[in-house]
Amino acid sequence: MERVWQPLRVQEMTASPEVPPSFSRGFRLAGAAVHLYTASGSVLGLLIVLAAFDGNVKAALWLGLATLFIDGTDGMLARRMRVKETIPWFDGALLDNIVDYLTYVFAPIVLLWTTGYLPHNAVGWVLAALPLLASCYQFCRVDAKTSDHFFLGFPSYWNVVAFYVIVLDTSTLATAVALVVFAVLVFVPVRYLYPSRMRRLQGLTLTLTLVWLIAYAVLVVQLPDPNPWVVAASLAYIAYYWGLSLWMTARGAGARRAARSVERSQGD
Repeated sequence: MERVWQPLRVQEMTASPEVPPSFSRGFRLAGAAVHLYTASGSVLGLLIVLAAFDGNVKAALWLGLATLFIDGTDGMLARRMRVKETIPWFDGALLDNIVDYLTYVFAPIVLLWTTGYLPHNAVGWVLAALPLLASCYQFCRVDAKTSDHFFLGFPSYWNVVAFYVIVLDTSTLATAVALVVFAVLVFVPVRYLYPSRMRRLQGLTLTLTLVWLIAYAVLVVQLPDPNPWVVAASLAYIAYYWGLSLWMTARGAGARRAARSVERSQGD
């Protein structure tokens, strides 16, 4: 049958619309299970708080390790299950932020309070409030995660801060200084590694992250007398994380300045 010629506009209007991909019920349920997996972190956050008030520090830290594992794997599972397409009406990023605030910010500060690393007076209240308020700001920034997969500003790892305060048994003064410094760093535009999504050195970084998680578990077992060598190995990863973050921030800033210089020269 001979095709009848039509103007371009008519062709566009009569063209069949793009059909969205269809997914089986099982695939959609798998996507929902990933969201439930992420949401389970909120329950662990509650258990951390309860363990903190019961004085069970080891249980709180074990639960903290579980939340780290969930947060480190749920994003990869969500992308694999294509949850944005299978359940488009559900905001998984918002769910992740809610859970992360509970487990990375609120619960660790409660743990520091109940373990006596913060003074139980007006100064202690202010010190406890600083991370909570700074992280409220960060979690609401639309650019908290950059388009090239970095965290902008200290990524509210208060659970890691609390872990080292307990492992190193820092003084009240040292704890206070750490909270103030890291609260300020939330607002400093350094780009921090996003291990599960970074492009350069991802294999090495993920391997070292796994080693750090193992060291975390070993240190919890060894409390209250952690082995200095395990502590040193654990801190070596922190040094790697910070060093590579600072290097990539400086390298990226240089590349952006060079790009702006080229644009200005082309404009002239």
